[in-house]
Parts: sequence; C-alpha cells; structure tokens
Amino acid sequence: MTLLARLASDVQLMFRRPPRQQYGALCYRVKKKSGAVEVLLLTSRDTGRWVIPKGWPMTGKRAHEVAVQEALEEAGVRGVVETETLGAYTYPKVLRDGVQVVCKVQVYALEVTNMVKSFKEKGERTIEWVSFDEAVRRVREPELRNLFLAFQQTMTNRLSSRAPKQIPAAKQIPAE
Repeated sequence: MTLLARLASDVQLMFRRPPRQQYGALCYRVKKKSGAVEVLLLTSRDTGRWVIPKGWPMTGKRAHEVAVQEALEEAGVRGVVETETLGAYTYPKVLRDGVQVVCKVQVYALEVTNMVKSFKEKGERTIEWVSFDEAVRRVREPELRNLFLAFQQTMTNRLSSRAPKQIPAAKQIPAE
C-alpha cells in the first residue's frame, strides 16, 4: 500500500461514525388452529422495502419498550415483548438531509396479542403477516434474514416442547 493510499484510508477511518442505534420488534403470532407461526412485515415509508417496526431511542424508555412502542405506531400491534435481544442487524439509512448513515437495529421478539384499528402511521405502510420463508425472501438485509431463520428455529423448539407428549400404547400381553 502506498503512503498516499494508507493516509487516505486512515483519514477515512477517522471520520467514519459508529452505527446509529435503533430498536426493533420481530412481531409474531401463532395461529390457533394450525399452530403455524407468522411474522409481521411492513413497508418502509421512504423506499417501500420490507422491514420490521423499528425506531430511534426514546427518553425514559428501555430498548425493548421502544420496540413495543414502534410496533404500535408503525403496525398497530400490541403484545408481550421479550426483554432479551434476539440479535441485531445493520442497514444504510438516508436521513432527511440526504446524509447516509449506518444504523444498527437491536431486535426484540414481540408476541402479538391484538391489533388496533387506529394507529399513528396507518395508511402510510403496507402490513402483511407472512411465513418465515416468505419473510426471508422479502427482506433485503442479510443479517435480518439470519435473525428470522434463527427465530424460526427458536419457535420450532419452543412449540415442540409445548406439544402434548404422546403416551405409548399399553403393551398387549397375549392370554395363555
């Protein structure tokens, strides 16, 4: 590497900002009849890409509480949130002033218990319940895809441990 290239690289690193922090909710529901798990996707207001509800930190709210608030404002869903993060993903965001920044989204699982009819961003986004496979196909961010896949495995494990255990049939002993 030439001295000039090395200097240019060092200057670039000096001005690089750390990712901006956001919090998001991976919203899901378990269908009563089939036991299938569906996840909620919505479109972003700016690019129309498929995303999960997410937003900036809020004064006086913990990270998982922000995720709950964003799910209500953006998708009109309420539910029970897990306080442990599922993981995080990054994505490029263009701010209102045109500057592009990298955002890191810390994601929390939210089991949806009800949907409200009126919410802050109603009509500004398309909202759909989809399978894990469909969610993985629709989202652009590879790290978010991986979170969906990991959560799918978590839910498979959870639901199989809840399933009633089959009692083996009694052994028939032939009469003598």
